[in-house]
Amino acid sequence: MEKIVDLYYRNNAKRLRDVVDKLLLKTGFAGLVDNEDFYSLANEVFVDVIRRFDESQSFDVFLYACLSNKIKTEMIRRNRQKRKADTMTISINAPIGDDDNCTLSDIIADNFNIEDELFEENEEELSKRMMQYLERLSNLQREILRLTVAGYTPGEIKNELHITEKQYADCNKAIHAYRNVSILF
Repeated sequence: MEKIVDLYYRNNAKRLRDVVDKLLLKTGFAGLVDNEDFYSLANEVFVDVIRRFDESQSFDVFLYACLSNKIKTEMIRRNRQKRKADTMTISINAPIGDDDNCTLSDIIADNFNIEDELFEENEEELSKRMMQYLERLSNLQREILRLTVAGYTPGEIKNELHITEKQYADCNKAIHAYRNVSILF
């Protein structure tokens, strides 16, 4: 066993690290994860493999199989955590409370409001930048923006235009998207 330990841990555990790197590359996670986490995991697996190894098979094969299983299990665990976090997110345009007329975006403090920018300028005297911004929007997005500037609530806009919550949310997202609004800065 001492020879095996020396073989894998010589030169700052180079051989053990090489096995981990090979597994990460093979599973497609190379470059996407912090290898140091997996090197630590490999140390734990190595100790367990030394304890369980019974010489009925090659040590290298047994270690590789155990490391492979552990790395895949760790990646599954990490992906589950990400998916769990994703399910806890909500849209900034989601209605809050019992009233469909108030969304999170309505109550978040912000210095810039595209509706105010439009309202401050006379329609005949819209700036060149504002015209370029409006050209980036679809007809439906412009109509939603016009109704918002006119003081309609989200619920009233959806009823007036006969659109779904998703259509409204998608349009509102485009209206406020950086790629569109950035021309105004």
